[in-house]
Amino acid sequence: MRPVVLVHGFASSFQREWVDPGWTLLLEEAGREIVGVDMLGHGEAPKPHDPAAYADLGGRIRDAIGDGPVDAIGFSLGARTLLEIAAAAPEKFGRLVVGGVGDATFSRGDPALGEAMARAIEGEEAEHPMMRAFARFAAGNNNDPKALSACLRRPGGGDVDLRAITVPVLVVAGDRDTLAGSPTALADQLPDGRAVVLKKVDHFGAANDFGFIDATLAFLT
Repeated sequence: MRPVVLVHGFASSFQREWVDPGWTLLLEEAGREIVGVDMLGHGEAPKPHDPAAYADLGGRIRDAIGDGPVDAIGFSLGARTLLEIAAAAPEKFGRLVVGGVGDATFSRGDPALGEAMARAIEGEEAEHPMMRAFARFAAGNNNDPKALSACLRRPGGGDVDLRAITVPVLVVAGDRDTLAGSPTALADQLPDGRAVVLKKVDHFGAANDFGFIDATLAFLT
């Protein structure tokens, strides 16, 4: 069986996203080799404070993938980055699971929102509830606020050719995830995409939802 690469979301880490909730244990019990990744600015990875250092956020993930092929699971920012990598090199993947993403993930949003979130993480009072929630989440896990804000201010983030991702992709998000948008609409843009909508689940609850875990294990087998 192919190894499984696990990529966490923004302000999280391999340990926080996948080890602590039991994902790695379940995958190992299914006979899968685990390859964990901490993205730049997160977990045990270096934490530069220069936004330019984050221009290639997928570099550490590509190093973990190597020549492939691998299966991969990503959440939120990790999921988006996996899709970017798969669009450029689909041959490196067998199957992809992307959680906490939907049709809003690749839409062109207001750059001011990203800047406002960066300032909230740095300690500025935020008015928007989602920004306050991210700021609270980022305050844990021994995170470096300046590194996380630099990640948010990174250059790039252009269009992704979703039609180039020819491998099977499972898209999972909660029906209350206003950040991700519709997982079904995103899956429809993929050549071999399918979607699972988690009922009564928001962005922060999706990663640990049993519906996400069960759907992933079934998809990868």
